[in-house]
Amino acid sequence: MNVKRDNKVAEMKSDSEFRIVDVVGMRQYKTYLNKCLAGPPSKSCQKRIQYLKKAIPKGFHKKVLVHNKKVVGQIEYSPAEASYYPIMGEDLVVMNCIWVLRRAKGHGFGRQLLKNMMDSEKDASGFATIALENHWSPWFRKEQVEKLGFETLDSMRVAHLVKHRKEIFKIYLMWMPNIKNARTPAWNRLQLLEGISSCIAHPLYHPKSYEPKQILEEH
Repeated sequence: MNVKRDNKVAEMKSDSEFRIVDVVGMRQYKTYLNKCLAGPPSKSCQKRIQYLKKAIPKGFHKKVLVHNKKVVGQIEYSPAEASYYPIMGEDLVVMNCIWVLRRAKGHGFGRQLLKNMMDSEKDASGFATIALENHWSPWFRKEQVEKLGFETLDSMRVAHLVKHRKEIFKIYLMWMPNIKNARTPAWNRLQLLEGISSCIAHPLYHPKSYEPKQILEEH
C-alpha cells in the first residue's frame, strides 16, 4: 500500500479552537511517540522503540489533538502490515488506538480525530481496529468504537491467564469500509492471544514479567 505522508499539522475549528498534530518527525511532540496522554514516558520502552523503527517507514502515524494549548486526545494508525494488531487486509489501515481525556469530552474530538485519519488515508479500502466488552479497563469499549462508525466482523471470548483470571471478556474485530465492495479484513486469533508488547498502556499489554507466551486463553 502506498501511503501518502500528510501535512504535519491540520488545523480546524469548532465551538472552541483546536489542532491535530502528527507527532512523527515533530521534535516538540516527540515524547508522545512513546507515551499515552496521562503519565510520564515509560522507562523501559525498548519494545515500543523497536516497533516504531519498523512501523514509521511503512506509514505509521500518531496524532495528538491540542486544545487550549494542552494535548487532550490522540489517534494512532498505520497500514495493516505496520500495525501491532494481527489484522490483515488489502489496502487496509488499522487504528491502533483512539483516546480523548475525560476532561475534554463533549467537543466531538474523537470524531474529529477519526475524520482526520480518514481524510489522510483516502486511498484505504477501509479501516479496522479492535474493541473490548466486559473488560475491566475503560479503553476500547465496543459501544464507543461503534459510535465512531465501526461494525463487528468477528469476536472471541477470552480470559486473562495472569490478571482477573475468572473474568471472561470479548475481543471484537471492528471494520469500517471506505470504498464500495471493499474486501473485509481478517485477523490471526492465535497471535492475538499473545497480547500486545509495544504499548504499555494497552489493556492487552504483555509485559516481560509474564512468562507464558500467550497471556489470553480462548473460551
